[in-house]
Amino acid sequence: MKTLVIVPAYNEALNIEKTVQDIKLNAPNMNYVIINDGSKDNTLEVIKNNDYNYIDGFCNQGLFGAVQTGFKLALKENYDVAIQFDGDGQHSAKYLQDMINEIENGNDIVIGSRYVTEKKPWSARMIGSRLISLGIKLVTGKSIKDPTSGLRAYNKACIRDYALDSNNPPEPDTLVYMLKKGRKIKEVQVQMNEREFGESYLNLGNTIKYMSRMIISIFLIQPFRKR
Repeated sequence: MKTLVIVPAYNEALNIEKTVQDIKLNAPNMNYVIINDGSKDNTLEVIKNNDYNYIDGFCNQGLFGAVQTGFKLALKENYDVAIQFDGDGQHSAKYLQDMINEIENGNDIVIGSRYVTEKKPWSARMIGSRLISLGIKLVTGKSIKDPTSGLRAYNKACIRDYALDSNNPPEPDTLVYMLKKGRKIKEVQVQMNEREFGESYLNLGNTIKYMSRMIISIFLIQPFRKR
């Protein structure tokens, strides 16, 4: 299947080379595009020096804006599958073919999940993930064990859903909307790496805000969106 790996990157100068090398080594038959999301470090310089495929954002749009830019490219160029793949080195491209196989098996969205066969820990962050999973289960009846995973594959119908709808960011809450719309979601077991360089924006304060926003959206917004 014609596949585009979408790599959003914000201030990932120290991580982006390793990320692209991983894709080239483990998914050589897949195309990729880096979305430089208005990085303030020398991410763009690293991208250019290595002659990587990229789109340069003139400002920081955030994760949704960056990933949606990739979805629009995938839609325009008629890709069968688009894969959201973080630029910080935490995802591993060795699982991408397994995810595409599940798309071929008839699933619409495939999530690279840390907790299909592994047990979810009881850390503060994972308590938030558990609450999101519970919310999705209560609203849809479907169990998503790792809803916050940013490693996801989407089929052609979902590429269109995400490319054309500015109210449909690829976040955990919109999985409710996609399930209500009849989309089939599958999880496959993956292992994720620790970030080597830089820091995640999800510190304790931002994590609490993020989880609160997700829970409100899951119960009060997503179930009532027009499908």
